[in-house]
Amino acid sequence: MDIGIDKIGFYVPKDYIDIVELAKARDVDPDKFTIGIGQDKQAVPQPYQDAVTMAASAADSILNSEDKQAIGLMIVGTESSIDESKSTAAFLMDLLDLPEDIRAYEIKQACYGATAGLQAAYDFVSLNPGKKALVIASDIARYGIKTPGEVTQGAGSVAMLISEDPRVVKLDHKSVYMTRNVGDFWRPTFSKVAFARGKFSNQVYVDFFNTLWDKYQAKYDVTADDFKTMLFHIPYTKMGTKALRTLEDKLSPEKYAELTANYQESVKFSREIGNLYTGSLYLGLLSYLVNAAKANEKLLFFSYGSGAVGEIFSGEIQPDFEKVIDKKALQAVIDNRQKMSISDYEKMYQIEYQDGTIVDPTAVDAEFYLSEIKENERLYKKNK
Repeated sequence: MDIGIDKIGFYVPKDYIDIVELAKARDVDPDKFTIGIGQDKQAVPQPYQDAVTMAASAADSILNSEDKQAIGLMIVGTESSIDESKSTAAFLMDLLDLPEDIRAYEIKQACYGATAGLQAAYDFVSLNPGKKALVIASDIARYGIKTPGEVTQGAGSVAMLISEDPRVVKLDHKSVYMTRNVGDFWRPTFSKVAFARGKFSNQVYVDFFNTLWDKYQAKYDVTADDFKTMLFHIPYTKMGTKALRTLEDKLSPEKYAELTANYQESVKFSREIGNLYTGSLYLGLLSYLVNAAKANEKLLFFSYGSGAVGEIFSGEIQPDFEKVIDKKALQAVIDNRQKMSISDYEKMYQIEYQDGTIVDPTAVDAEFYLSEIKENERLYKKNK
């Protein structure tokens, strides 16, 4: 049975800031951000947007009524959950008008959560012929105004429908994975922002890639020549480059040039949006599908989540993927946004809704939004 990604879509907030303008406001050489970090723009969510609303928007962009009736499993990977008990997935049930006979839950393991969901979805579909699984990555990367991590913020969501006979990417069901207790990145329950040891985290990321890539090659008797493209977890676009560069002396100049060129195609969306945490790897997949992919190409995926869990797995682009991937519509999601001034971004960043907040629907520019906080419960609505 062939299983994989049958549909994939994403959502990004309509506001963004320009990274050059951010650099100038922080008295930093813009090249440090645009070249050194590899970012051009950064998505900025409104206060009425969170992991729930963005997940709903991404999923709504790909689901039809037939899909909804076939879904038996829904998993949301996020490290931006809005409740310590109730899962993001549970909030989506009525927002997406889903049937009750669905197993729904949330996975948390830093940026690895959506990959854990994808692998669980594969197993579910294999054991339940005819059923589908919905996997969503939804996050807001937040570090704070004038902090070193500010340039690597971002927000958005990626939704994937997993099924038999997938039309976008067939998963090979070949993978290697590893877990270590590493203190490279964390966010205590009391904190709205993350803490990170940036340089150390980069080192762990590269080490995980090298270790897993060696294991994958040995386990499945393959080399880089067996893959057209390597897709990486990209919280900022230069991070994947650090891992890819470790292969330069191990590959032919032609193969390394090919992988490097395809990597640049896979990071185009991320340069415009920023950090999606759990969705970063899959935003890279979307970017590659829109900008460079060809039918029947073999892909290698490297997923990483600080703390730390890593996995390398593989897949194959399907012959008719372009019938499912609406390239113009996906690109339009990025193009049809509006620039926010740095001062307005700084002001909005400080807004935090409290119990009793009621959001004016006429001020909402999104399909799904947080409508009210009542008795400390977050309530959501879909714009008519």
